[in-house]
This record gives sequence, C-alpha cells and structure tokens, in this order.
Amino acid sequence: MQISEAEAMVMEVLWKKSPMGADEAVIALSVHTDWAEPTVKTLLNRLLNKGAIQAEKEGRRYLYSPVLAREAWIGQQSEGMLERLFGGRVAPLVAHFSERGKLSAADIAELKRLVRELDDGE
Repeated sequence: MQISEAEAMVMEVLWKKSPMGADEAVIALSVHTDWAEPTVKTLLNRLLNKGAIQAEKEGRRYLYSPVLAREAWIGQQSEGMLERLFGGRVAPLVAHFSERGKLSAADIAELKRLVRELDDGE
C-alpha cells in the first residue's frame, strides 16, 4: 500500500490515538503542520479509499481508526527502501551510515548485540 508523506503524518496521529474525529485530527496535526480541516479531511478520505483506515459514524461525524498496523507499514517501507537503495542487502546500508559517521557508540553496541543474537540462533 502506497502512503504519501502527508498521509503518513495522519496515520501517525491515528496510531497514537484512535478512534478520532477529523476535528481532533486537525488539532493533533497542528503541532507539526498548518493544515486546514479540508486538507485533513482530504487525506482521511484518501486513506479510507486505500483501506488504510476505517470510519465509523457517530452522530453527525465520523470517527477514524487505522486498519493498517504501524508495524506492517514500517516493514513495507523499510523493505522497499532497502531494495531500492541497497539491492535488498543490509550490510551496505550499515556501511553507508558508518562511512558518514552516523553510527554512535550505542548504535554499534546494539548492532553487535543483534549480530550475536543472530549467531546464537543459527
């Protein structure tokens, strides 16, 4: 499922708290954006049409909840990025960040721990 950057911002709000009305989404998104209610409603409708969220009528308004789990979306995004940029291989990704000094001592320690866990599992 393709979700735009703007749609992902709406999803993040819904993943944190749902169900939520469009008015609540506007308020929650106002921390990071200056989107007006029509913009948020457009994004909610796009997500509805994609099947990423569902809407339940409550009185005169709709309450929106995610259908797409955050973990599933992150998995799709990370696998796609890894495939597009590094041929599906993790080692070149880690090397990329290492070469640019983007790995802290804590990151390196965590990577070593993960590798040990992988070795122990085999």
